[in-house]
Amino acid sequence: MPLYKLEEFDPQYRETFAGDDVKDLDLYTEGGIKVGSVSDALVDQNGRFRYLVIDTGFDTFGKRILLPIGLSRINYPEKRVYVDGLSKQQVEMLPEYHESYTVDEDYEERVRNVFRPANSNLTYDRNTYNYQTEPNLYDLNEQNHQTLRLYEERLIANKHRVKTGEVTVGKHIETETARVTVPIQKERVVIERVSPAETETFVEPNELHFQEGEVARIEVYEETPEIRKEAFVREEVRVKKLVERDTVEAEETIRREELDINTTGELHVDDAARNSQGTL
Repeated sequence: MPLYKLEEFDPQYRETFAGDDVKDLDLYTEGGIKVGSVSDALVDQNGRFRYLVIDTGFDTFGKRILLPIGLSRINYPEKRVYVDGLSKQQVEMLPEYHESYTVDEDYEERVRNVFRPANSNLTYDRNTYNYQTEPNLYDLNEQNHQTLRLYEERLIANKHRVKTGEVTVGKHIETETARVTVPIQKERVVIERVSPAETETFVEPNELHFQEGEVARIEVYEETPEIRKEAFVREEVRVKKLVERDTVEAEETIRREELDINTTGELHVDDAARNSQGTL
Protein backbone atom coordinates (compact mmCIF):
# COMPACT_ATOMS: atom_id res chain seq x y z
CA MET A 1 0.00 0.00 0.00
CA PRO A 2 1.57 3.35 -0.98
CA LEU A 3 2.38 5.92 1.71
CA TYR A 4 2.24 9.69 1.38
CA LYS A 5 3.78 12.58 3.27
CA LEU A 6 1.16 14.45 5.26
CA GLU A 7 1.24 17.66 3.24
CA GLU A 8 1.29 15.78 -0.06
CA PHE A 9 -1.88 13.92 0.89
CA ASP A 10 -3.68 16.93 2.39
CA PRO A 11 -2.14 20.38 1.65
CA GLN A 12 -4.68 21.89 4.10
CA TYR A 13 -4.07 19.36 6.85
CA ARG A 14 -3.66 22.10 9.50
CA GLU A 15 -7.22 23.23 8.82
CA THR A 16 -8.37 19.62 8.89
CA PHE A 17 -7.00 19.34 12.44
CA ALA A 18 -8.29 22.79 13.51
CA GLY A 19 -4.83 24.39 13.49
CA ASP A 20 -2.95 21.58 15.25
CA ASP A 21 0.28 20.54 13.55
CA VAL A 22 1.84 17.21 14.44
CA LYS A 23 5.08 18.45 12.87
CA ASP A 24 5.46 21.01 15.68
CA LEU A 25 5.63 18.37 18.42
CA ASP A 26 8.60 16.98 20.36
CA LEU A 27 9.01 13.30 21.15
CA TYR A 28 9.33 12.23 24.79
CA THR A 29 9.49 8.92 26.60
CA GLU A 30 6.81 8.12 29.14
CA GLY A 31 9.37 9.09 31.75
CA GLY A 32 9.61 12.62 30.36
CA ILE A 33 12.95 12.34 28.54
CA LYS A 34 13.13 14.09 25.18
CA VAL A 35 14.39 11.75 22.49
CA GLY A 36 13.64 13.72 19.31
CA SER A 37 11.03 15.67 17.38
CA VAL A 38 8.39 14.97 14.74
CA SER A 39 9.38 16.22 11.28
CA ASP A 40 6.57 14.66 9.26
CA ALA A 41 3.99 11.91 9.14
CA LEU A 42 3.18 9.22 6.58
CA VAL A 43 -0.41 8.29 5.79
CA ASP A 44 -1.92 5.57 3.63
CA GLN A 45 -4.21 6.05 0.65
CA ASN A 46 -7.22 6.38 3.00
CA GLY A 47 -5.57 9.15 5.03
CA ARG A 48 -4.89 6.95 8.08
CA PHE A 49 -1.72 7.76 9.98
CA ARG A 50 0.80 4.91 9.79
CA TYR A 51 4.17 6.42 10.78
CA LEU A 52 5.66 9.49 12.42
CA VAL A 53 8.95 10.65 10.92
CA ILE A 54 11.23 11.29 13.91
CA ASP A 55 14.46 13.26 14.10
CA THR A 56 16.16 11.49 17.00
CA GLY A 57 18.66 13.14 19.32
CA PHE A 58 20.33 10.61 21.60
CA ASP A 59 23.40 12.53 22.80
CA THR A 60 25.48 13.24 19.70
CA PHE A 61 23.83 10.42 17.78
CA GLY A 62 21.11 11.68 15.44
CA LYS A 63 19.09 9.82 12.88
CA ARG A 64 15.77 10.16 11.09
CA ILE A 65 13.56 7.11 11.57
CA LEU A 66 9.98 5.93 11.17
CA LEU A 67 7.91 5.32 14.30
CA PRO A 68 4.72 3.25 13.89
CA ILE A 69 1.80 5.41 14.97
CA GLY A 70 0.46 2.82 17.41
CA LEU A 71 3.51 3.25 19.65
CA SER A 72 2.80 6.95 20.17
CA ARG A 73 0.43 9.00 22.29
CA ILE A 74 -0.12 12.52 21.00
CA ASN A 75 -0.87 15.40 23.36
CA TYR A 76 -1.49 18.63 21.44
CA PRO A 77 -2.00 20.91 24.48
CA GLU A 78 1.44 19.89 25.78
CA LYS A 79 2.86 19.93 22.22
CA ARG A 80 4.35 16.53 22.88
CA VAL A 81 4.27 13.01 21.53
CA TYR A 82 4.95 10.26 24.04
CA VAL A 83 6.49 6.99 22.91
CA ASP A 84 6.46 3.66 24.71
CA GLY A 85 10.09 2.69 25.32
CA LEU A 86 12.10 3.88 22.35
CA SER A 87 15.70 3.01 23.12
CA LYS A 88 18.99 4.10 21.64
CA GLN A 89 19.62 0.50 20.60
CA GLN A 90 16.34 0.41 18.63
CA VAL A 91 17.23 3.66 16.87
CA GLU A 92 20.58 2.20 15.86
CA MET A 93 18.85 -0.90 14.45
CA LEU A 94 16.19 1.01 12.52
CA PRO A 95 16.80 1.80 8.83
CA GLU A 96 17.52 5.47 8.31
CA TYR A 97 14.78 7.40 6.54
CA HIS A 98 15.38 9.99 3.83
CA GLU A 99 12.68 12.01 2.08
CA SER A 100 13.89 10.67 -1.25
CA TYR A 101 13.28 7.08 -0.15
CA THR A 102 10.31 5.08 -1.38
CA VAL A 103 8.87 3.28 1.62
CA ASP A 104 7.92 -0.13 0.26
CA GLU A 105 6.86 -3.38 1.96
CA ASP A 106 10.44 -4.50 2.56
CA TYR A 107 11.38 -1.20 4.20
CA GLU A 108 8.32 -1.33 6.46
CA GLU A 109 9.10 -4.92 7.46
CA ARG A 110 12.59 -3.88 8.55
CA VAL A 111 11.00 -1.20 10.76
CA ARG A 112 8.47 -3.63 12.24
CA ASN A 113 11.15 -6.20 13.05
CA VAL A 114 12.82 -3.74 15.41
CA PHE A 115 9.64 -3.11 17.41
CA ARG A 116 8.22 -6.64 17.48
CA PRO A 117 8.44 -8.46 20.80
CA ALA A 118 11.11 -11.13 20.96
CA ASN A 119 8.47 -13.78 21.60
CA SER A 120 6.40 -12.83 18.55
CA ASN A 121 5.40 -15.84 16.47
CA LEU A 122 4.16 -13.76 13.53
CA THR A 123 5.10 -15.16 10.13
CA TYR A 124 5.35 -12.30 7.64
CA ASP A 125 3.80 -12.80 4.22
CA ARG A 126 3.89 -9.66 2.08
CA ASN A 127 0.98 -10.93 -0.04
CA THR A 128 -1.43 -11.18 2.91
CA TYR A 129 -0.03 -8.73 5.46
CA ASN A 130 -2.06 -5.62 6.34
CA TYR A 131 -1.89 -3.04 9.11
CA GLN A 132 -4.64 -4.78 11.10
CA THR A 133 -2.31 -7.78 11.50
CA GLU A 134 -0.36 -5.90 14.19
CA PRO A 135 -2.73 -3.49 15.95
CA ASN A 136 -0.12 -2.79 18.63
CA LEU A 137 1.93 -1.01 15.95
CA TYR A 138 -0.78 0.74 13.97
CA ASP A 139 -3.97 0.90 16.03
CA LEU A 140 -4.65 4.15 17.89
CA ASN A 141 -7.59 2.69 19.78
CA GLU A 142 -5.86 0.33 22.19
CA GLN A 143 -6.23 0.67 25.95
CA ASN A 144 -3.19 2.87 26.60
CA HIS A 145 -3.94 5.58 24.04
CA GLN A 146 -7.55 5.55 23.01
CA THR A 147 -8.99 8.15 20.67
CA LEU A 148 -12.53 9.33 21.32
CA ARG A 149 -13.93 11.44 18.54
CA LEU A 150 -16.50 14.10 19.44
CA TYR A 151 -18.71 14.99 16.48
CA GLU A 152 -20.72 18.06 15.74
CA GLU A 153 -23.08 18.93 12.96
CA ARG A 154 -22.47 21.90 10.73
CA LEU A 155 -24.66 23.54 8.14
CA ILE A 156 -23.09 23.15 4.73
CA ALA A 157 -24.34 25.62 2.15
CA ASN A 158 -24.26 24.65 -1.48
CA LYS A 159 -26.16 25.58 -4.58
CA HIS A 160 -27.03 24.10 -7.93
CA ARG A 161 -28.61 25.45 -11.07
CA VAL A 162 -32.21 24.49 -11.81
CA LYS A 163 -33.90 25.24 -15.12
CA THR A 164 -37.02 27.26 -14.35
CA GLY A 165 -38.13 28.13 -17.87
CA GLU A 166 -37.14 28.85 -21.41
CA VAL A 167 -37.61 31.80 -23.76
CA THR A 168 -37.72 31.11 -27.49
CA VAL A 169 -37.39 34.07 -29.86
CA GLY A 170 -38.14 33.50 -33.52
CA LYS A 171 -39.84 35.25 -36.42
CA HIS A 172 -42.71 34.58 -38.80
CA ILE A 173 -44.13 36.28 -41.90
CA GLU A 174 -47.39 38.19 -41.89
CA THR A 175 -48.97 39.46 -45.14
CA GLU A 176 -51.09 42.53 -45.77
CA THR A 177 -52.27 44.48 -48.82
CA ALA A 178 -50.44 47.74 -49.36
CA ARG A 179 -51.59 50.51 -51.67
CA VAL A 180 -49.50 53.17 -53.31
CA THR A 181 -50.64 56.06 -55.53
CA VAL A 182 -48.56 57.00 -58.53
CA PRO A 183 -49.66 59.97 -60.72
CA ILE A 184 -49.21 59.25 -64.44
CA GLN A 185 -49.66 61.29 -67.57
CA LYS A 186 -51.22 60.29 -70.87
CA GLU A 187 -51.10 62.33 -74.07
CA ARG A 188 -53.95 62.45 -76.55
CA VAL A 189 -54.39 64.22 -79.89
CA VAL A 190 -57.19 66.65 -80.39
CA ILE A 191 -58.14 67.50 -83.99
CA GLU A 192 -60.09 70.68 -84.48
CA ARG A 193 -61.50 71.96 -87.67
CA VAL A 194 -61.96 75.70 -87.75
CA SER A 195 -62.91 78.18 -90.45
CA PRO A 196 -60.19 80.54 -91.55
CA ALA A 197 -60.56 84.02 -90.26
CA GLU A 198 -60.25 85.47 -93.74
CA THR A 199 -62.41 83.35 -95.94
CA GLU A 200 -62.13 85.65 -98.92
CA THR A 201 -58.33 85.65 -99.09
CA PHE A 202 -57.21 85.26 -102.63
CA VAL A 203 -54.45 82.88 -103.46
CA GLU A 204 -52.58 83.21 -106.65
CA PRO A 205 -52.86 80.18 -108.88
CA ASN A 206 -49.12 79.88 -109.08
CA GLU A 207 -48.89 79.69 -105.26
CA LEU A 208 -51.13 76.72 -104.99
CA HIS A 209 -49.37 73.57 -103.89
CA PHE A 210 -51.77 70.68 -104.11
CA GLN A 211 -49.97 67.54 -103.02
CA GLU A 212 -51.42 64.14 -102.51
CA GLY A 213 -50.47 62.10 -99.47
CA GLU A 214 -49.21 64.93 -97.31
CA VAL A 215 -49.18 63.78 -93.66
CA ALA A 216 -48.72 65.66 -90.38
CA ARG A 217 -47.18 63.41 -87.57
CA ILE A 218 -47.58 63.95 -83.82
CA GLU A 219 -46.04 61.48 -81.33
CA VAL A 220 -48.28 60.60 -78.43
CA TYR A 221 -46.88 59.35 -75.11
CA GLU A 222 -48.29 58.10 -71.86
CA GLU A 223 -46.72 57.06 -68.50
CA THR A 224 -47.16 53.54 -67.15
CA PRO A 225 -46.66 52.81 -63.45
CA GLU A 226 -43.70 50.66 -62.36
CA ILE A 227 -44.39 48.88 -59.04
CA ARG A 228 -41.78 46.68 -57.29
CA LYS A 229 -41.05 45.49 -53.76
CA GLU A 230 -37.86 46.10 -51.77
CA ALA A 231 -36.94 44.77 -48.30
CA PHE A 232 -35.82 47.19 -45.59
CA VAL A 233 -34.73 46.65 -41.97
CA ARG A 234 -37.74 47.67 -39.89
CA GLU A 235 -36.21 47.08 -36.42
CA GLU A 236 -33.56 45.03 -34.61
CA VAL A 237 -34.33 42.70 -31.71
CA ARG A 238 -31.50 41.91 -29.30
CA VAL A 239 -31.87 38.94 -26.96
CA LYS A 240 -29.78 38.66 -23.78
CA LYS A 241 -30.21 37.50 -20.21
CA LEU A 242 -29.33 39.19 -16.94
CA VAL A 243 -28.23 37.51 -13.71
CA GLU A 244 -30.05 38.76 -10.65
CA ARG A 245 -28.36 38.01 -7.32
CA ASP A 246 -30.10 37.26 -4.08
CA THR A 247 -29.12 35.86 -0.69
CA VAL A 248 -31.09 32.98 0.76
CA GLU A 249 -30.86 32.43 4.50
CA ALA A 250 -31.51 28.99 5.98
CA GLU A 251 -31.95 28.01 9.60
CA GLU A 252 -31.65 24.48 10.99
CA THR A 253 -31.08 22.83 14.33
CA ILE A 254 -27.65 21.19 14.58
CA ARG A 255 -26.21 18.86 17.19
CA ARG A 256 -22.80 18.67 18.89
CA GLU A 257 -21.37 15.97 21.11
CA GLU A 258 -19.79 17.03 24.40
CA LEU A 259 -17.60 14.88 26.60
CA ASP A 260 -19.03 13.51 29.85
CA ILE A 261 -16.45 12.25 32.34
CA ASN A 262 -17.63 10.06 35.21
CA THR A 263 -15.11 8.74 37.72
CA THR A 264 -15.35 6.42 40.69
CA GLY A 265 -12.94 6.36 43.55
CA GLU A 266 -10.20 8.84 44.35
CA LEU A 267 -8.84 9.43 40.83
CA HIS A 268 -7.14 12.53 39.51
CA VAL A 269 -8.19 13.03 35.88
CA ASP A 270 -6.29 15.52 33.77
CA ASP A 271 -8.89 17.01 31.39
CA ALA A 272 -6.43 19.42 29.76
CA ALA A 273 -7.00 17.81 26.38
CA ARG A 274 -10.74 18.39 26.51
CA ASN A 275 -10.53 21.47 24.32
CA SER A 276 -8.07 19.90 21.90
CA GLN A 277 -9.33 19.63 18.31
CA GLY A 278 -8.20 17.34 15.53
CA THR A 279 -6.98 14.34 17.57
CA LEU A 280 -5.14 11.93 15.28
